[in-house]
Amino acid sequence: MVPNLDLKQTFQNFDGLRVLIIGDLMVDNYIIGKVERVSPEAPVPVVDVTHYDSRLGGAGNVALNIKAMGGIPIICSVIGKDKEGEELKGLLEKEGIYSKALLESDKRKTTTKTRVIGNNHQLLRFDYEVKSDLDTVDSFLLEEHFLRELESCNVVIFEDYNKGVLHKGNIQKFISKANELGIPTVVDPKKSNFKEYKNTSLFKPNLKEMREGLRLDEVNSDSLDDIELAIATLEAELHNKRTLVTLSERGVIISDNGNYFRKPAHIRNIADVSGAGDTVIAIASLCVALNLHPSHIAELSNLAGGLVCEKRGVVPVDKEVLFIEANKIFN
Repeated sequence: MVPNLDLKQTFQNFDGLRVLIIGDLMVDNYIIGKVERVSPEAPVPVVDVTHYDSRLGGAGNVALNIKAMGGIPIICSVIGKDKEGEELKGLLEKEGIYSKALLESDKRKTTTKTRVIGNNHQLLRFDYEVKSDLDTVDSFLLEEHFLRELESCNVVIFEDYNKGVLHKGNIQKFISKANELGIPTVVDPKKSNFKEYKNTSLFKPNLKEMREGLRLDEVNSDSLDDIELAIATLEAELHNKRTLVTLSERGVIISDNGNYFRKPAHIRNIADVSGAGDTVIAIASLCVALNLHPSHIAELSNLAGGLVCEKRGVVPVDKEVLFIEANKIFN
């Protein structure tokens, strides 16, 4: 039986929760303009640039969502000693996000994605990054940062974009230490390290990631039986406590000791789905930190992910709007 949720108290309890976010941090750059002609030099559009925009991406966007909900995000990652890294540190400082667990390495590049937008459509993207695993020295220094911050945190988020910060040599070390201290762990996985995340509190793949990670291409997105069987297969292999699978326009489904709670997507005017997964993992982690019922974890994170899709670009959730919308469901 699903207990009642005191929504007002829950939202108050989000305030001050300390969330350690370890993983891939990046800068999202945008070159924005108008397209009115084709270049005479080659058959490509000419973008008359009107403005530039730089935002926190990857683990940085998760941090922005934690902050928006009243939590305290603590970023633990590795960036390069480059101008992109200086830009990233400036963005963190501007947002007031704790960055003392950020390691700067002269062997890395600061992951930067530059998108060219013309007439509200993405035309091109440039990726500046290193995707190899951290070397032994950087891995050791990152672990020192992680362990120093861990004990004061309420929950840990693993934000893995396959950029090498999280790898086979450190993932289980981090999870095991958090488990020793009784600190819950929440994972947003990608394909490369999918099966490394064992014994976590909440594992949050989307359906595509779960198919690829388990090599179960036959999972039918319209079949609850197929999805539940895939979740059971995943949990038997990874021994995670719960699994939250995002199903795009079909909503989400969460497991709980052999039981499943599915929450349909709410009708939205979808403007942009970018960053919705970051919002889902952020809200889910705060709910896990408060030990909420899995049905409530799924409901709130699903609702938050849908709300940010109504905004163009990657933006954090609005806590007040989320509370108003959630109030319609829970009361």
